[in-house]
Amino acid sequence: MTSRFSGALQLTDLDDFIGPSQECIKPVKIERTAGQQGGSIKVSADGKHYSHVNEKGEETRLGKAKISLNDCLACSGCVTSAESVLITQQSTEEFYRILEGNKKDNDLLIVVSISPQSRASLAVRYGLNTQECAEKLSSFFKKVGCHFVFDTTFSRDLSLLECAREFVQRYKRKESHSKAVPMIISSCPGWVCYAEKTHGNFILPYLSTTRSPQQMMGSLVKNYWAEKHGKRPDQIYHVTVMPCYDKKLEASREDFYNDVYQTREVDLVVSTLEIEQMIEKENVDFEHMEPSPLDRELSSVTEDGKVLSHRGGGSGGYLDYVFRHAAKELFGEEVTQLNLKTLRNQDFKEISLEKDGKAVLTFAIAYGFRNIQNLVQKLKRGKCNYDLVEVMACPSGCLNGGAQIRRETAIPDKSLLQDVTEKYDEVPTREPNENASLHSILHEWITTEEARKQLLHTKFHAIEKNVNALALKW
Repeated sequence: MTSRFSGALQLTDLDDFIGPSQECIKPVKIERTAGQQGGSIKVSADGKHYSHVNEKGEETRLGKAKISLNDCLACSGCVTSAESVLITQQSTEEFYRILEGNKKDNDLLIVVSISPQSRASLAVRYGLNTQECAEKLSSFFKKVGCHFVFDTTFSRDLSLLECAREFVQRYKRKESHSKAVPMIISSCPGWVCYAEKTHGNFILPYLSTTRSPQQMMGSLVKNYWAEKHGKRPDQIYHVTVMPCYDKKLEASREDFYNDVYQTREVDLVVSTLEIEQMIEKENVDFEHMEPSPLDRELSSVTEDGKVLSHRGGGSGGYLDYVFRHAAKELFGEEVTQLNLKTLRNQDFKEISLEKDGKAVLTFAIAYGFRNIQNLVQKLKRGKCNYDLVEVMACPSGCLNGGAQIRRETAIPDKSLLQDVTEKYDEVPTREPNENASLHSILHEWITTEEARKQLLHTKFHAIEKNVNALALKW
């Protein structure tokens, strides 16, 4: 595959996990006419060509059908030449172009927002604890020319608070609205892409409209924070560091484009793996760099600058926080510990709240496309009894994102995910509603329901089949 993107943006075999290996091709389609009998597929001796053999023994060679954005389910980071037209800005080359240009003109404030999942992966890679890694990343980005470095745990506080608020509202109207529940909650653009392209208007009403932490941070930086610093949104260049290539597609959606100032809320997404490549390119001794604290305005840190996280797992803790909030808000129940029941596999779990022997809340986690497809089938058969489902495309969730750093081994290294999880879990946790700085911002910034809808929520769009990939509105 020839493109400006790293070689890691290629698809491996079409299984649940996507990693760098080979280019993606979609299955070939055999045109049939009425009354035509079935045939067979013949594979050439070298395994490179396929032919259709009909009932008469006639052989027709089948062409290789390249995947386009129209076909892709964005299940962890396939980028082809068609996609590159849409997300050409999403590359380290573009990042360096902006950095070099700004050294001459100095007309942009360059802001970087780092996800805690990427930080954990980089901490394992360089043998650091998470605090050290956060401060060295801050130092590295400022060395190459960035001005502010934030932590997206701050914007995830906002996503969790708003998700909990949205769920309570939907639960209260579930008797009058057939698709109020289950609310399907996710920060995963791979899932959103799959829902929009594959199930469209059937599934979209179930999706939570609360923005992901990445796009919450985009709204915070380009709207609230820009105004506080006397800048227009187009005078800020906002970069996020994410564990998943799909985040590049999310940032490219037109829903997150400011028509007035002709700028995106997240201008560029770089992956964890691409940050490792940048560190190597800069030839810095990352492990021994002088630390630099994260900038406090939009970071979840303690008074002495220590990073904070959330309870509930490496994908954001949505189920954990919303379940506890809803139990208290709707039923006056204080839930301190969640004991999820594992169902068919470790990526499919559920939990219920019972009152008077009856389940009044039932939540589930479904990670990986196999479990997601089972969930969708339950919905279609009317046999889904959940009130909320937390969905992620990657098995094991965001800590196992397709853009996380991998060890060079012949077989998958399961211990790596365990190491990354341990780094992620070593960070002290804080409840989202304990973020006093965020509450102050919301009081000042979100003054109307219209502002809340515009700045904290998004929309989804059913995409028709067989349209030109370059015309899709991402």
